[in-house]
Amino acid sequence: MYYAIWIVLAFLFLIIVRNVKVSTIWDRLLGLNLISTKIIIIIILFASSTGLDYLLDFAIIYAITGFIGTIFIASFMADRIIARKEGN
Repeated sequence: MYYAIWIVLAFLFLIIVRNVKVSTIWDRLLGLNLISTKIIIIIILFASSTGLDYLLDFAIIYAITGFIGTIFIASFMADRIIARKEGN
């Protein structure tokens, strides 16, 4: 089971490297969402391998806050882009 955690950590590192290299804000937002998803997977794998069931609650809370944060950032950036287009 710990091998799966290491594999997900390797993918997480690759996503972080890709997220640094992209240029648009939407690609970075997608990268942050992928990072959040990989962290949730790591928490779930660790909880199932150690038998600590309360960590699943943390994974659910992290997923909800990550989703809400993504929605807020996307809404903010969309409003900012619309305001910039109306100003020109």
